[in-house]
Amino acid sequence: MPTNDHDLNQPHRKKYTRSSETPGYETTDVNVGGVVVFLAGLMGFLVVFFVFCYVMGKVINGQLQEADGRADKWHQAAAANNGKRQDLASNPEMEQKELNRLTTSFPEPRLDIDDGNQATADLHAREDLLLDHYSVSPAEGQAIRIPIERAMELIAQRGLLVFTQPATAAPLMVGDARPEVQAPLTTGFARTGYELDTIEAREQKMDFNRAESAAHAELTPAK
Repeated sequence: MPTNDHDLNQPHRKKYTRSSETPGYETTDVNVGGVVVFLAGLMGFLVVFFVFCYVMGKVINGQLQEADGRADKWHQAAAANNGKRQDLASNPEMEQKELNRLTTSFPEPRLDIDDGNQATADLHAREDLLLDHYSVSPAEGQAIRIPIERAMELIAQRGLLVFTQPATAAPLMVGDARPEVQAPLTTGFARTGYELDTIEAREQKMDFNRAESAAHAELTPAK
């Protein structure tokens, strides 16, 4: 009695037998000629398609240039790009260009971040250079500026110019009054606390540099 019951009621399978006609594998090589012909035809089609697209692009581009007309002030952008049209910019790109244009037209405000302390100190430093040293003024016909101390000495030696009023003064109109020259309440110049601190720090640094140079000179042997 058979034990493999699963084979019951199953059709009988035909066993495969190998022969010289059906060995179970390829007995001939691939047709190389057919493959070469197929590849050559595919390459020829690609070349023809490329030439066709190139010619059509030239024709369409020529028609567009003819429709645009000659290069003038309205077509300078196209002429600068060798006749190529500029791609349509996206909305963010257009907004960025507009922002850059506005920024160029209206520069950023130059704001002082220290309440103008450094700007005031720089202004007074430039004024000190003009007041304490000789200089040339190109705007005044190459006039020579002299230090304020020297100018005060010359004024003390020569005296101030006296303004003489005319003998016959013009009559005053109704409601007018003669101007009277009054002495100013201040000299018109006062340094800020920040500037005084800056000057003190500068003087301390200069004193330190001089002391360091002197100490270095003492340590350096004489030649």
